[in-house]
Amino acid sequence: MSLYNPAMTTTTTPTVIKGKPIADAILTDCEKRVQRIIEKTGVTPCLATVLVGNDPASEKYVDRKGKLCEKHGMKSIKVVMPDTSTTEEVVAKVSALAADDSVHGILVQHPMPKQIDERAVFEAIGGAKDVDGVTFHSFGTMTYSLPGFGSATPEGIMRMMKAYDIDILGKHAVVIGRSVILGKPMAMLLLASHATVTICHSRTVDLPSIVRQADIVVAAVGIAHFVKSDWLKEGAVVIDAGFNPGPGGNVGDVDYDDCAPKCSMITPVPGGVGPMTLAVLIDQTSIGAARQLGVDAD
Repeated sequence: MSLYNPAMTTTTTPTVIKGKPIADAILTDCEKRVQRIIEKTGVTPCLATVLVGNDPASEKYVDRKGKLCEKHGMKSIKVVMPDTSTTEEVVAKVSALAADDSVHGILVQHPMPKQIDERAVFEAIGGAKDVDGVTFHSFGTMTYSLPGFGSATPEGIMRMMKAYDIDILGKHAVVIGRSVILGKPMAMLLLASHATVTICHSRTVDLPSIVRQADIVVAAVGIAHFVKSDWLKEGAVVIDAGFNPGPGGNVGDVDYDDCAPKCSMITPVPGGVGPMTLAVLIDQTSIGAARQLGVDAD
């Protein structure tokens, strides 16, 4: 598929990339894997979620993950710790879960309270159970294209692009955002798929001129409606990984109404990347269980 067609005009109707149908297909395959694991070992795959504090949005998100696990045949454990917890206390809890053979994946909900050293907590998970792809080990396996777990959102984006037959090889991809769980791993996964990758951020000098060169734009900067149509090349593929509160509900990092007519393909918010993140997390938990229990994950 060609990502750039000079004949395209601003009246072009883009293909809207919808995450839910792809996520549903991933979860269907995941459920089959779970049943195979249970039949062969008698063990039910289990995801443990760790929530520090009582942030309502985080609590709601953790509950969604637990319900999704149970819907697809897995167990879930929810560990809630007070917002006064120390780094040492949270690391001890996560380390105990990492040593527990009945737990096959661990998700630590972030952000955590300011006094917590998030990196120390993440590293306590260990690579084998890092189904959210947040450890040094997971970043290394992504970078070197070795077996491991992808960061959930970037991995979901890659699966979504594959499902829509988006041509990555040799294309110029611009990632706006440099977080260790989104922007940086996203760049590594695109690079592994033979894109030419530029990483930008909110402080990049003359950012619009760089974005304007991109065949593929991944917006992951965390600023509502940050990307505008005059930043885009005609026919660009735009992936919006942002999720920001807006006056009428949650919105992305891309000004959708402004940008959509200029794109060949674009993800909406909500309904685009979001369902993929959850599906990948659940799927990677089942894969982790298969590996730990010696069952074929395919």
